[in-house]
Amino acid sequence: MKIATYNVNGVNGRLPVLLRWLAETAPDVVCLQELKAPQDKFPLEAITGAGYNAIWHGQKSWNGVAILARNNYEIKELRKGLPGDPDDEHSRYIEAFINGIVIGCLYLPNGNPAPGPKLDYKLRWFERLTSHASGLLAHGVPAIITGDYNVMPTELDVYKPERWLDDALFRPEVRLAFKNLVDQGWTDAIRKLYPTEVIYTFFDYFRDAYGRNAGLRIDHFLLSPHVADRLQSAGVDRNVRGWEKTSDHCPVWIEIGE
Repeated sequence: MKIATYNVNGVNGRLPVLLRWLAETAPDVVCLQELKAPQDKFPLEAITGAGYNAIWHGQKSWNGVAILARNNYEIKELRKGLPGDPDDEHSRYIEAFINGIVIGCLYLPNGNPAPGPKLDYKLRWFERLTSHASGLLAHGVPAIITGDYNVMPTELDVYKPERWLDDALFRPEVRLAFKNLVDQGWTDAIRKLYPTEVIYTFFDYFRDAYGRNAGLRIDHFLLSPHVADRLQSAGVDRNVRGWEKTSDHCPVWIEIGE
């Protein structure tokens, strides 16, 4: 079973890129972030035509998450939004049960400029995610939490880390929040298989970041123990970042055994 995450940076504007990637790589499940589309503007007809079912949590202009699954997999929606803040109207989390696995798709807040209210919101959101993730582990069901975390966990995950010390994606308190989440018992899939390799999932549009390999690793797969034991392979479709009118993120994927 191949599961992917992809921050599309606008699902309608990048639809040709998304459909091409789906056709070429054929993942079984896909978690999308930054739809930047209201609930009634999700391109369901095109996604269905590509052979996928879908659930989504849209928002006009910003945010938005979705989970796609090939037609032979049933999607049972479990929740939209994280618990813990009924006033939070950002469309940043959606969760489903697919083929015996709970899959959470997230778009964690950026947090910049930092310090400030946006960083405070990011850290509160992280606390809610950590609490919810703890509950998933306690239930003992196979679970995956994937998406754009907007965190570089270590210096290995960022080009020229000294330039990012005050950025909300790399500040110590943000990295500590990610570490606390992982330390509950989650496995960072990429680092399990590639513990020392330089791997990036995001390249800015400016200064030829993609051409210089000046990237960040901010799109992550966290696996519960039941899934981590089944992990067979993982990778980044880096070439997609070089396509015309593409997202600034690359698709990231894992393969797990039955």
